[in-house]
Amino acid sequence: MKMVDEEERREIQSALEAWEKGPVAKTVSRFPERREAFATPSGITVKRLYTPLDVDSLKYNRDLGFPGAYPFTRGVQPTMYRGRLWTMRQYSGFATARETNERFRYLLEQGQTGLSVAFDLPTQIGYDSDHPMARGEVGKVGVAIDSLADMEVLFDSIPLDRVSTSMTINAPAAVLLAMYIAVAEKQGVPMEKLRGTIQNDILKEYVARGTYIFPPQESMRLITDIFKFCSEKMPLWNTISISGYHIREAGSTAVQEVAFTLADGIAYVQAAIDAGLDVDKFASRLSFFFGSHSNFFEEVAKFRAARRLWARIMRERFGAREDRSCRMRFHTQTAGCTLTAQQPENNVVRVTLQALQAVLGGTQSLHTNSRDEALSLPTEESVRIALRTQQIIAFETGVTDTVDPLAGSYFIESLTDEIERRAMEYIKKIDEMGGAPRAIEKGFIQREITQSAYEHQRLVDSGERVVVGVNKFVIEEGHTFDYMRVDPEAERRQIERVRSVRASRDQSAVDDALAALRAAAEGTDNLMPFILDAVRAYATLGEICDVLRGVFGEYRAPDVL
Repeated sequence: MKMVDEEERREIQSALEAWEKGPVAKTVSRFPERREAFATPSGITVKRLYTPLDVDSLKYNRDLGFPGAYPFTRGVQPTMYRGRLWTMRQYSGFATARETNERFRYLLEQGQTGLSVAFDLPTQIGYDSDHPMARGEVGKVGVAIDSLADMEVLFDSIPLDRVSTSMTINAPAAVLLAMYIAVAEKQGVPMEKLRGTIQNDILKEYVARGTYIFPPQESMRLITDIFKFCSEKMPLWNTISISGYHIREAGSTAVQEVAFTLADGIAYVQAAIDAGLDVDKFASRLSFFFGSHSNFFEEVAKFRAARRLWARIMRERFGAREDRSCRMRFHTQTAGCTLTAQQPENNVVRVTLQALQAVLGGTQSLHTNSRDEALSLPTEESVRIALRTQQIIAFETGVTDTVDPLAGSYFIESLTDEIERRAMEYIKKIDEMGGAPRAIEKGFIQREITQSAYEHQRLVDSGERVVVGVNKFVIEEGHTFDYMRVDPEAERRQIERVRSVRASRDQSAVDDALAALRAAAEGTDNLMPFILDAVRAYATLGEICDVLRGVFGEYRAPDVL
């Protein structure tokens, strides 16, 4: 059924033409519009006015449906936030496990409902804190985790049977997941009761972030091993968070964020199927991670388009039979790259609007960046303001009282359709190249992101795209923020700690566990049980990753730009 019948269509078209020739022409002759043409950052033209004619091809049951039902355009749960609010997470981690544990407990006391762990750079690329490559980086952009001993401190007095934990870790994701399992065991919590997410998305590392260790094929093996292990033993755990956030932070448009993220998702699903997994056994535990940037309506439409497109891909391409396999559940983070060092108080406004977009788009969990993150790691006061932003949206605005409140807007529905259409064009192009891994090898995705990043910066530098406080409404200012500073002694303490762990453990047990892991890596066994045994013996992250480096080798990025 069309939105309007033929007679009403003609009536609207006639009235629209009269309106444009009359009131609009008269107004524009006296007060010209600010620009000749308006467009979203993805280059989608924004018309002066939207009417039913712009969504004339929309079919309600096919394209919108109902919340909690295929194609999930309107949300993945029937009652959405009327029943349960999104999980409020603040991405946190700095210095040592003890200091980060104190921040976690503070946030939980302030009403945060889930934890999100930021790891330091050495941890992300599989080095212990005393490795020469880690010098000067320990604890700087996240918490340093070298062994199970650190993980025990990180979650001290935090009940893992009652808290959902997200861990932003990719190349060594299997090791950090094993540490989390082992900590839970020490608390008496079996792994089947653990709830949370491991990012575990290596493809986006090759194009947007760079914290990879192993070559793509071997990395994909680790990922599918986690899928299989968790599908059998951790039914509540999200085995991957397929990340568009970092693609967007690297400079992509909203359309590219959807397209490249879903193309990566297609590659992971296909790899799991090729490894012998039943799509309906693992697909429901896939999750996604998007950024929320500053063009309000494009971002809301982006979330809705991504959800619908993924549902169609899972059903039509992969033959998923169960609705839960087609649901796109996603975490959202407000856009770090939009925050400015100039007039940092303005970042509170930016983050508020970006968080509201995510809620109106139907996110399942949300991190709100802090006002000072363009300057330093956030202070306790700043992170509290960021959390309060979510709580005010949840409890004071009324936007959570009805499901998908912007649905039916001619503009929103038209924009949702256009984002889906353009994203699908990209996905088809990537399919023609042989899929996301091949497109990455060819440098296609990297070049597209780089070009978009360049165009954005060109528009900012020219003043065509306004950034308040940076290229317009600039003031003379002195920084008065009480910056967060990581204790310079934290690195020394962490190095002493990892060396103490090595000195006090049962070295023969470590040697046996690492030898078994090496043999398994050289064969075809699922590596998760062997990594778990090594972690329980207090083998360090670096030692485990070095075993895998010795078997798999290390990835060296080609020059593709």
